[in-house]
Amino acid sequence: MEARRSTLLIGCAALAREITALAKLNQWDHLATEWLPASLHNRPEKIPAAVAECLIRAGDDYDEILVAYADCGTGGQLDNVLETHKVRRLPGAHCYAFFAGPEVFDALQEEELGSFYLTDFLVRNFDRLVIRGLGLDRHPELHSSYFGNYRRVVYLAQTPSEVLLTQARDCAERLGLEFEHRFTGLNPLGAALGIDASGPVTEEDATWSA
Repeated sequence: MEARRSTLLIGCAALAREITALAKLNQWDHLATEWLPASLHNRPEKIPAAVAECLIRAGDDYDEILVAYADCGTGGQLDNVLETHKVRRLPGAHCYAFFAGPEVFDALQEEELGSFYLTDFLVRNFDRLVIRGLGLDRHPELHSSYFGNYRRVVYLAQTPSEVLLTQARDCAERLGLEFEHRFTGLNPLGAALGIDASGPVTEEDATWSA
């Protein structure tokens, strides 16, 4: 029997819980992971160098390396790094596209360009990454600079959790924006990774914690 290829997935920690759940559901036991801090999204110019360091460190230890980022605001610089190392990433400009699915995300953007997106991870870490991460706890006057052009919060939910839904509504209220809830599950992310995500997914399936 042919041995399974070893694969390293380098990704944003904002995806770790969901990708761990998908790997568990689909017995993707040949997968090793390395997670980079989600706070890099507040400084996207640092993402390419951080990914490059992981790729250099990995060397030739794996048969395949995948990068679980979209462009994520790097202006094509991440793609330049990946081209050098002959590594592919997830498709799209934003991770929200593979949480929602590209067609759904495009429709949401066309419907309201001024949409601020939340995922399960961002709801759980809203204070750390949004309020404190953007300095709004220290400088609330910056709120209009960051969110003045937004009209609504769209919560792309990966798990059916009433607790997270309540927290997401509170996030929208704190930002002074309208609220919309879209349940996505993990199928769109699984499709982007090329993994079957058809099994049932609950909070308990995601063993990684932020």
